[in-house]
Amino acid sequence: MKKLFDTLKNIWKIDDLRYKLQITFWLLLVYRIGSYVTLPGIDPNLLDTTQADGGLFGIINMFAGGAFGRASIFALGIMPYISASIVVQLLSLALPSFQRMQKEGEDGRRKINQITRYLTIAITVVQSYGFVINLKNNNPLAIISPDVLSDFMFTFSSMVILTASTMFVMWLGERITDKGIGNGISLIIMIGIIARLPIAFWDEFNFKLSTGGGGLVIFVIELAALFAVIMITILLVQGTRRIPVQYAKRIVGSRQFGGVRQYIPLKINAAGVMPIIFAQALMFIPGYIAQFIPNVEASSFLSSFANPLSFAYNMTFGLLIVLFTYFYTAISVNANQISDDMKRNNGFIPGVKPGKSTADFIDNVMSRITLPGAIFLAFVAVLPSFAGAFNINSQFAQFYGGTSLLILVGVVLDTLQQIESHLLMRQYDGLMKSGKIKGRSGSNTAA
Repeated sequence: MKKLFDTLKNIWKIDDLRYKLQITFWLLLVYRIGSYVTLPGIDPNLLDTTQADGGLFGIINMFAGGAFGRASIFALGIMPYISASIVVQLLSLALPSFQRMQKEGEDGRRKINQITRYLTIAITVVQSYGFVINLKNNNPLAIISPDVLSDFMFTFSSMVILTASTMFVMWLGERITDKGIGNGISLIIMIGIIARLPIAFWDEFNFKLSTGGGGLVIFVIELAALFAVIMITILLVQGTRRIPVQYAKRIVGSRQFGGVRQYIPLKINAAGVMPIIFAQALMFIPGYIAQFIPNVEASSFLSSFANPLSFAYNMTFGLLIVLFTYFYTAISVNANQISDDMKRNNGFIPGVKPGKSTADFIDNVMSRITLPGAIFLAFVAVLPSFAGAFNINSQFAQFYGGTSLLILVGVVLDTLQQIESHLLMRQYDGLMKSGKIKGRSGSNTAA
């Protein structure tokens, strides 16, 4: 306990780290306050918030920290930006022009970010219209629009506000990344998920103590199972395959360089939480399309892919996670670049020729460790459906794996790693006795 307090004091002593944490806190607070600001023209006392308790809307509401169910100005959250990022990354594989921009360094990155922002606006406009239509259908009494003209103005103004608010949330995330502790978009998603945890915990506790709920013993067993799932998820996020790298000896003047063995840490889950976020964003599409299809059979078929408890949803969700894991790993881990960096620094993998052979070796290792990692990631993602089958309420079941738990674990570890690096750079003790916390963005290049 004393070490913990000493570490917290050291964190406060570092001016740069203290400033980053304060900026992060205040920007996240602005986001949470905004999630309680209701759209103009809506009576919050007449809103039926149960519409966002389950299914597709429940997932959106979880990502938005409850803002979707409250018809807040931040109801769409950061999801349109995530959807736009998916589209841009897919285009970077298909179109040569996007591939050239990726190779242009900082200038190319700015162009891609600008395209992503414009695409975010377009997606937000479409999603905001769908949100307003859904709001009118499910909460007609809460909308203050007595005539046709007012109804049009309500729809138009709500779309403008929702679009502007999503861009503002995206700006908050970028500021946290640039000025704060980092991982701004992930932190915004995480803070929305954490905000739902106390309510879900309390509701589950009351449900278990009610008649037919199972009692306190069952609730304790559920908490033990949740703890076990968290530990397994941490193992998934932290697991690495270390490839030994030998550096040749060099004599410069009277000093010797190299001649030591180091390791390339290839992560089992190199893609982090991005595959599950991307897959989750795509799983929103069938539900949106179903709202605009009058055909009952077609709409019912699409709705089955939007129900998190259905077999069709979970099978499609799992396959998308496996595909996106391979896709994002291929983007984030460049075997050729790692090989070139090793060769430039006179490094080599024992028993493997430098150059193309080294790149092929690294690529083969990544392929072998990515498959079990992707399958396990998909299994953890669909665990909430199994939890729901054991009489656990849907809100609390979302924390038994799935998007919420993976994001919480991944982002918390990343944030701790950022704090740890600031402490160790200034020769303070880290957060752990070993002084090492491996986040999702561990180095993939030879030292």
